[in-house]
Amino acid sequence: MSLDLPPVAPAVTAELVQGLTPRLRKRLDSGITKLATRPSVRDGDTVRIAVDDDTHLELHAPGGTVTSTDAIRCGCLLAPDCLHRAAAASAAPIAEPEPEPEPDSDSDSDSEPQSQSQSLPDAKPASVDEDTPGTPDTQSASPTEPETPTPDQRAAAQAMYDAAAAVLEAGTDGSGAVLQAELLRAAHSARISGLPRIAASAVSVVTQLRAARSADPAYRLAELTAALREVLVTAHRLPGSTGPELTTLRGTARQPYTPDGSLRLYGLFSEPVLTATGYAGAVTWTADAEGRLYTVSDVVPGGPGRAVGAADRSVRIGDTALTHRELSRAGLAVSGATVSPTGRLGAGAGVRAVRASGTAWREDPLAGLWERPVADQVSRALTGGNGLLFLDVTLIGTVREAAGDCLLADCDGLTLRLAAAQDHPALPYRDNLRLLSAAPGTRLRVVARLDPSPLPRALLLATDHPRDPGAHLDLGLNRLQHADLPAPAMEPAGSTPAPDEAPLHLLRRRVHQAASAGRRVLAFPGDSATDSRRLGRHGLACAGDLLDELHSAAADRSRDVFGRLVPADINRFAHAWLAAAHYTEEVDRSLCAAAWGADPALPPAP
Repeated sequence: MSLDLPPVAPAVTAELVQGLTPRLRKRLDSGITKLATRPSVRDGDTVRIAVDDDTHLELHAPGGTVTSTDAIRCGCLLAPDCLHRAAAASAAPIAEPEPEPEPDSDSDSDSEPQSQSQSLPDAKPASVDEDTPGTPDTQSASPTEPETPTPDQRAAAQAMYDAAAAVLEAGTDGSGAVLQAELLRAAHSARISGLPRIAASAVSVVTQLRAARSADPAYRLAELTAALREVLVTAHRLPGSTGPELTTLRGTARQPYTPDGSLRLYGLFSEPVLTATGYAGAVTWTADAEGRLYTVSDVVPGGPGRAVGAADRSVRIGDTALTHRELSRAGLAVSGATVSPTGRLGAGAGVRAVRASGTAWREDPLAGLWERPVADQVSRALTGGNGLLFLDVTLIGTVREAAGDCLLADCDGLTLRLAAAQDHPALPYRDNLRLLSAAPGTRLRVVARLDPSPLPRALLLATDHPRDPGAHLDLGLNRLQHADLPAPAMEPAGSTPAPDEAPLHLLRRRVHQAASAGRRVLAFPGDSATDSRRLGRHGLACAGDLLDELHSAAADRSRDVFGRLVPADINRFAHAWLAAAHYTEEVDRSLCAAAWGADPALPPAP
């Protein structure tokens, strides 16, 4: 999209699209394409687009975001219910909810967007019944009944399920602006009903759909599949959930902060953040003397440029002038600290912070992070931890995968695949991995993020310097040079052939195909019995049954008394797809634990 448009609130886009006539809705996608070729000019908070020689379209974004339908004006004869207003809103980035101002007390709140993959089991409910007493009810002997979803939340969950099922039915090619608007409308209803988790997931699905339809190189089918699965499974489970499960499924728009006294922190590393929902910045990880991890974050709406430059901005905590890049190698003494359930440090007015000395990875207290057994680290990551792994590895060579080459390394006898944490060309992850692969035999201490898969795999974030073990490199911010590499300790192993893929890919491939091309791609005549039998021979009989049901649901079309095809049962297909997607995720999780020798049932870290 060539237009430089301000973000538009999801409710605005949904309302403008709903106001179109059926005839104009059919022309909406072509209208978006045509609008992208028109000249535009930005004047402060206003963007003006020349629809033609006599008609202009204006978007007013006070504060940087379009928050009402009146802020989009068109001079054509069909306005206000014209195609141009709806096309502009549909072409613009999706705005996140307006963050509240950060409080000046110890009760900080986290205003950053919550990832759809995160859940907050420790968080408080989004809303509390005003009748709830502050002390136990001494007049009633029966225990308090668990909280249940409100009628509005049940209705919002059902609307979300229907909208997501329609997207799954159509696939990326058929999910144009109209279906996207229906999903955004459902997201708005979910948010005002107190369901921020599923609302954020729905916005992520729309963002991925737009990336797919615009051939954005950052688009990943696996990410779209995961986001769509998150929406469907949350909408499916929420109406029947109670108590803590309901709290988790609802999520929180803002994380509560609790006082944590005085902290002495040591910088670990910094990583750039670049999300599909239009947020960018940097997160710096620190640790205290006991090995507990804390983060200092600077993530706001932005693009790749901000993700690269945020590391040189001052951290937003206390009066310190340290940048994120400097903090990752120095230390911090904090008094009056406030911390969120995910370990993020608050920046309220009562927080004081000054620079302190740092320490190298191979010195105490940071060295203790690498002394923890790898299997225990993986178990914590699979059961609600932060996903970070602290590993000592020896580089071996490379292995070719569908998404590109991975770095092979030996970790205590375990052959590990290290992949780039981000593929965006503005970030140096991929180039740094390519250089490291040219130095087989090099021993390194690394920080990586677990990437659940049937083979031991992790996303490389930081590594100590190949020539100076007392220093480290943030691979998303620093660029390695050939001079940084030691002489090879062994001959390059070249490209190692990948082992045979687990038969589970026969089901996973169909799950991804359905998310990309819709129900019809699985409805074509064909014989799935061969794949089902192969899955059964490898002990995956349930996977074979799910594959058969997925194909059967996709091809299930009946005719009326006149011989005409009746609409497909999209609910049956959505249920079959969701069951297959959930099964593959859980099996991948179990295979990942087995590959690392970890215990997937280990309780989450405190």
